[in-house]
Amino acid sequence: MQRNFCGLRLSVGSLMVVLVACSSSYAARAVRSSESGDSLTVVIDAGHGGHDRGGIPGQRVAEKNMTLDVAQRLRNVLSGAGYHVVMTRDSDVFVPLATRVAIANSYRNAIFVCIHFNATNRMGASGIETYFYSRDSLPLASAVHYYVTGGAPSANRGVRRRGYYVLRKTAIPAVLVECGFLTNPTEAAYAQTASYRQKLAEEIATGVRGRSSLGSASYIDQTKVAKSERHSSKRSHKKSARKKKSSSKPAGSEARSGSLNREA
Repeated sequence: MQRNFCGLRLSVGSLMVVLVACSSSYAARAVRSSESGDSLTVVIDAGHGGHDRGGIPGQRVAEKNMTLDVAQRLRNVLSGAGYHVVMTRDSDVFVPLATRVAIANSYRNAIFVCIHFNATNRMGASGIETYFYSRDSLPLASAVHYYVTGGAPSANRGVRRRGYYVLRKTAIPAVLVECGFLTNPTEAAYAQTASYRQKLAEEIATGVRGRSSLGSASYIDQTKVAKSERHSSKRSHKKSARKKKSSSKPAGSEARSGSLNREA
């Protein structure tokens, strides 16, 4: 009887060990699943395409080619990390903005990452900027921008809130990354190297993975700051001009003005 009891106790103990092992294995799989992001869909949108080259008229480097290459590299990085990835375009075709938005909105647990490069008539313009619209998109925008600017040798033009169609119409967190100016000779040269485009893709992917770990409290709309500084500069300039004009008046005119004021 004693032997049977001991055997029963051993059996119960063995069962507990098996249950604990199974529980640990399940927990480990759950953690790996959470870390790999295989429950999240990332919709990657390569800007422009087909007859839409992107950029400005006469631009030598076609933006549509650069955005597609970075988007495909980003897809490979995220797929390798376990994410479910959807491309709005995977070749040189034109996709209307409404279609891009419809693709994004067809997924629930998802985020939308739009890849672009900048352009302007001023060749000296440079830097990377990231756009968002909804407040839910700010953590993603902040994280992506943090890592991309940290890994690129370009100026940080800030995170900005704008009502671009693909950002305004998407029902999921959405960001648009401007990966540098193709009209800037230096940044265009970077963009045309495969290693740099791979680096951009990897940093964007790091931002996707770290979207919940970085705070967004430090967000400042750089455009509003610049506009405020311009207005402040204009006000200062006007005050300075008035002061200069006043100081250039003859002494007699100041005296006459003073006497008139006293008489009034």
